[in-house]
Amino acid sequence: MELGGSLTERGDLPVGRYCPIERVLGTIGNRSSMVLLREAMYGATRFEELVARSGLTETTTARKLRDLVTAGLLAKRAYREPGQRGRDEYVLTEAGTDLMPAMMALLQWGNAHDPPPYPPHLHHVDCGEPVVVEARCAAGHRVGLDDLVVSTEGPFGVAGPDPPDAAAPTS
Repeated sequence: MELGGSLTERGDLPVGRYCPIERVLGTIGNRSSMVLLREAMYGATRFEELVARSGLTETTTARKLRDLVTAGLLAKRAYREPGQRGRDEYVLTEAGTDLMPAMMALLQWGNAHDPPPYPPHLHHVDCGEPVVVEARCAAGHRVGLDDLVVSTEGPFGVAGPDPPDAAAPTS
């Protein structure tokens, strides 16, 4: 992989909040969040389902669902069973659905490098063929690590605006 743009000038400076990967991991970079997103992608929407299918405690599930809603990956949708009080179910937002390729890449990597006894497989509903997650350029060429340039126009950790939580200057 090659660096381009202002990344070539960064030296040993950390990119921190300028890195989309680091920002995403700050939101969903823990097992509990990933497992809940997996179960939401598998179709679970109700709190009890998410607790049971994830193996997480109710407390952890409630906290992580709140975090995922705040991050815009899940949305609450009200429902009411006959004779019961109203409740919320949790559905993927567009941003949550956009994580599908990353989740499937993790599944594919796990099957290849740390396979469970009965690895799940991905198949296309329409034709039945296996689904493979891979990097391709807009022209359709397969892109390997040595074929990739990561660049940015902005400072990306080299210089730039103060962090959002930086104290405002006093006069």
